[in-house]
Amino acid sequence: MAEDNNQNNDQNNSEYEEICYLCRRPESKAGKMIHIPNNICICSDCMQKTFDSMENMSGFPGMMGGMPPYMDMFNQHQGMFGDIPQNQKIKKKKQAEPGEKTEEKQQGIFDIRHLPAPHVIKQQLDEYVIGQDYAKKVMSVAVYNHYKRVLTDTMDEIEIEKSNILMVGPTGCGKTYLVKTLARILQVPLAITDATTLTEAGYIGDDVESVLSKLLAAADNDVERAEHGIIFIDEIDKIAKKRNTNSRDVSGESVQQGMLKLLEGSDVEVPVGATNKNAMVPMTTINTRNILFICGGAFPELDKIIKKRLTSQASIGFQAELQDAYDEDENILDKVTVEDLREFGMIPEFLGRLPIIFSLQAMTEKMLVRVMTEPKNAILKQYQKLLLLDEVDLQFEEDAIEAVAKKASEKKTGARALRAIIEDFMLDIMYEIPKDDLIGRVTITKDYIENHGSPRIEMRKSGEATLLTQRNDD
Repeated sequence: MAEDNNQNNDQNNSEYEEICYLCRRPESKAGKMIHIPNNICICSDCMQKTFDSMENMSGFPGMMGGMPPYMDMFNQHQGMFGDIPQNQKIKKKKQAEPGEKTEEKQQGIFDIRHLPAPHVIKQQLDEYVIGQDYAKKVMSVAVYNHYKRVLTDTMDEIEIEKSNILMVGPTGCGKTYLVKTLARILQVPLAITDATTLTEAGYIGDDVESVLSKLLAAADNDVERAEHGIIFIDEIDKIAKKRNTNSRDVSGESVQQGMLKLLEGSDVEVPVGATNKNAMVPMTTINTRNILFICGGAFPELDKIIKKRLTSQASIGFQAELQDAYDEDENILDKVTVEDLREFGMIPEFLGRLPIIFSLQAMTEKMLVRVMTEPKNAILKQYQKLLLLDEVDLQFEEDAIEAVAKKASEKKTGARALRAIIEDFMLDIMYEIPKDDLIGRVTITKDYIENHGSPRIEMRKSGEATLLTQRNDD
């Protein structure tokens, strides 16, 4: 056992590099570390500065004679005080051997032979995400082409540029869920961050580099894995330019400008384990050239900008568009253009680095019915499993499901409204069911959803109830 533990410790030490307790630099930049008690390691520069400052002070006899004797002990017996905690280490970046090919070095999803085709990616997305066929097709092709570009980076002199993605869609239509499912299928590091917390460097809030810090944490501080990951920036519409303001826009246009180099691809100094740069946080360098950025936002009132553009093209005559021609069009965001986004407040340089722009459809009642029943982890299946743990069969009538979908569509919050509605009418059932072991089946009816009746409850047969009672007694 002791030999196995030593082998595991040696393997961990070979994969991770230590961080100086004072300057927070990793071993690759600061050099070999000196270990002192309490699992603390200090680089030689900081140690030398410490003794230089002590030599300049009075009242320390014996310090003028040079390095104290115990320093030799530290140099000779490094590591005798135990291993450094995991949070004081960062994973080393592997160096490519001369002549080593990228395809042979990559494993798993990064192997071009194991990269799923776009139709396979879409089929797997169909198992979890209902509707949004066009969005799933666009994302499948974009991700497939992106990782082909990453894996074949050394093919020839033709360099393929990165294609970042911008998703536009109303709230609750599945933007975040689509990206989460995609990352789970591809088994790549994924960081989901919120653009509302980002501010210009030097102001209270998160710096732009914090999005890379979250990706690095998702990759277990492995820089090489992080450089092939996916970053999803939600609520991207919240960093649009502020209109009619004389104050400094520290969370709008300046954040867009700060993200330009990240989206395009550059070497960025990233704090490890923190969102802001400071003297006590270790730094590492991440190249964003092969990181796929996916931005998404609801863009409220963008539909008004689109309507204004569509109805102003011909305002007089028989060919003129009526002012209310698009008032009932729920999918008017399908007609979005780059000019509409510029008028909304996104700067041209930012939009130019997001070449793939598409919109998602608003959730209809039929789509909400399918969302509740068809996916592998559908919300109704989740509640059925919860009651199955109490050996109770939960059933939903079709009329009841349609009534829930109708209520959810009235809230105008998409699929997010489903859980709130179901939690409301399931509260009493989840509270009362554990009281009675004789209940065998509960059927949710339309009248119960509309507050005109109660759920239909069926009791167990006598034999089933006896068996259940005996099992509970045991």
